[in-house]
Amino acid sequence: MSEDSYELKVVDVVEETADAHSISFEVPAGAEERFAYKPGQFLTLAVPSERTGVAARCYSLSSSPVGGGPLTITVKRTADGYASNWICDHVREGDSVRALPPSGIFTPASLSADLLLFAGGSGITPIISITRTALQQGTGRIVLFYANRDERSVIFAAELARLAAEHPERLVVVHWLESVQGLPSQEQLKAFASSFTSYDAFVCGPGPFMKMTTAALKELEFPRERRHQEKFVSLGGNPFGDLHDQEVAEHEIEDAERDQDEVVVDDAGAEPQGPVRLEVELDGQDYAFDDWAPGTKLLDHLESKGVKAPYSCREGECSACALRLLEGEVKMLHNDVLDEEDIAEGIRLGCQSVPVTDTVRVTYH
Repeated sequence: MSEDSYELKVVDVVEETADAHSISFEVPAGAEERFAYKPGQFLTLAVPSERTGVAARCYSLSSSPVGGGPLTITVKRTADGYASNWICDHVREGDSVRALPPSGIFTPASLSADLLLFAGGSGITPIISITRTALQQGTGRIVLFYANRDERSVIFAAELARLAAEHPERLVVVHWLESVQGLPSQEQLKAFASSFTSYDAFVCGPGPFMKMTTAALKELEFPRERRHQEKFVSLGGNPFGDLHDQEVAEHEIEDAERDQDEVVVDDAGAEPQGPVRLEVELDGQDYAFDDWAPGTKLLDHLESKGVKAPYSCREGECSACALRLLEGEVKMLHNDVLDEEDIAEGIRLGCQSVPVTDTVRVTYH
C-alpha cells in the first residue's frame, strides 16, 4: 500500500438526486494536516475492480474547508462509469474507503476576488465548495451559471437557493435547464459572461460544455490567469501501489468519468549530458539541487530529496502535480490533461517532466 494513502471511514451518505450521492468521511487521527484542503480540490479514491484489483478515480470535494464540516465528495453516476456506479451502489455509512490526500489546482488565488463560476451537471461539485468557502471567508461577488438536463438533475438545488437568499448582495445563481431552454450555445454563454469580464472565471462539467464555455471566455479576452478549467480522466495507473503490478494496472477500465477536449504531449529537445540544477518554489519555501539526473522525473527527484511535492496519479492524467516553468525547459513524457495554451503559459506536469536544459526553475504557486 502507498505510504501516502489512508483508510477513511464513511460517516454519512446523502442522496442528493436520483443519481448523485454525497459521501462524507472521517479523517484518521494524526492525518488532519495531510487532509487539509483548498476549495476546488479533489480526492483520489481506490475503488475495487475485478480486472485490476483497484481502480483509481478522482472526485472533487463538495465540502468547504471552513466551518468544521466533514470531508465530503459528491459522485454522480455516469452511464458507463464503473467507479461512479460502484460508489453509489455500495458505499454506505460505516464503510471504509482508501484515499490519497486532497490535491488539485482548481482553486481561487483569492477568496475575496469576484468569481464567475460555470458548472455543468456534476461539475457543480468543486464549484459549490468554492462558493461555500468564498461566502464564508471572502468579500467578493459570485455569479454562478449552472446547466442541467432538467430540474430533477440539479444537485444542491435547495442549498443554492438558501445561499442566494442569505447573500443577495454577493451571490447570484442562474439555472439553465436543457428541458426548458435547450443546450446553451457559445454565443449565449458569451453574452452571459460579457457583463463580468473583470471576474475570475472557473469552469467545470462535461467536456463539450467546458470547451464551449472556455471558447466564449477567450472571445471575451479573459486573460489566461483569470480562466480556470477543471479536467479529469480515468487514471490508467495505480497510485496506491499495491494489489497488482504497475503494468497490470495500466490496463485500467477505460471509462473516463469526465470528457476532456485536447491531449498534447510536450516535444522538447534532447536531454542534457550531465546533472541539472533545479530550483523549486513550493509552499513558501525555496529549494535548490545541483544533481537532478537526466531522464529522472522531476517529482521523483524531489521525493528522493524528501520534498513533499503534490501529485495524485503519477501518470500525467490529472493536474495535481502541475507547476509553472520559470526558467529553462523540461520534456513531458506523457500528458493527458494540459492543452496547448497551458503549455504555452509554462505549465508542466511534475510527475512526467524530465530536464532538457542545464538549469530549470519552477514554482508550484
